Amino acid sequence: MSEVNGIGWFQIGTDQPEEAERFYGGLFGWTFEAAAPAYRFITTPAKDGIPGGLADTSGGGPNHAVFSVHVADVDEVCQAAETAGGKVLVKRTAGDGTRIAHLLDPAGNQFQIFTPPA
Repeated sequence: MSEVNGIGWFQIGTDQPEEAERFYGGLFGWTFEAAAPAYRFITTPAKDGIPGGLADTSGGGPNHAVFSVHVADVDEVCQAAETAGGKVLVKRTAGDGTRIAHLLDPAGNQFQIFTPPA
């Protein structure tokens, strides 16, 4: 796992997960492994590459491809981001206890932050 405040994950969210898997797998040689009904882990062939995930949004959220920063406290960073001119789009807790938030920077670029379960 990455260190706090380092990029430790990437995520692709799509309402067409099979098509995304075919595209990225064929283009870059990425492999996919089921992690939950609507989520698959992504492994890249790069040595020491950053791991990622493919989320099936089922149209319930925007399609996205974002980097994820490992933070010590999601709520604290969300508040600091808003104070600095950013915006919180989505804040939630995953089934395994991982705290996640999707944010926008002041220019409108989306990124994700996460805190793994204790």
